[in-house]
Amino acid sequence: MPDPQLTPPLSAEDHVEGNDAAELELVMYGDFQCPYCAAAYPIVKRVREQLGGRLCFAFRHFPLRDVHPLAEGAAEASEAAASQGAFWPMHDRLYEARGRLEVPDLLRAAAGLGLDADRIAAELESAAHAPRVQRDVDGGIAGGVTGTPGFFTNGRLHEGAFDAGSLLAALDATAPSTGRDRVSG
Repeated sequence: MPDPQLTPPLSAEDHVEGNDAAELELVMYGDFQCPYCAAAYPIVKRVREQLGGRLCFAFRHFPLRDVHPLAEGAAEASEAAASQGAFWPMHDRLYEARGRLEVPDLLRAAAGLGLDADRIAAELESAAHAPRVQRDVDGGIAGGVTGTPGFFTNGRLHEGAFDAGSLLAALDATAPSTGRDRVSG
């Protein structure tokens, strides 16, 4: 059976940092309430800093609703922030909040970023961004994600450890053959 693949491939609808034509691609399926995702946050940051322009990083939502009741609201709040052009700052704030994700916490984080917190509150109340979050969840399930954090390196599901060395090794192992220096180079 072939390796599980990123489904769907990255598109303009995704939250991407870095050059979308970079030789390496790392996609994280995450849950803002998950302690393992919070632990992965600085690790991924380190990988991104180390690889710089060689890496395209994307984040997709995968709230584990049964075990993390605040994860869905946090995911929707990050999408509400995205509608105001601030997905990545909100993403960072939510992981740095270490599980403090009640609605008042989400609105304080938004206000602290200079966002329209009343608008975010209304969008949370109406679940305006729930379909966007569900799109990510559906893609994760289709690609073989079963928990968080879930990683894809260069389009392939990464099932090993998610320390920096393991992610770098997986990116290297799945890198397309381009004749360029590898991750370790």
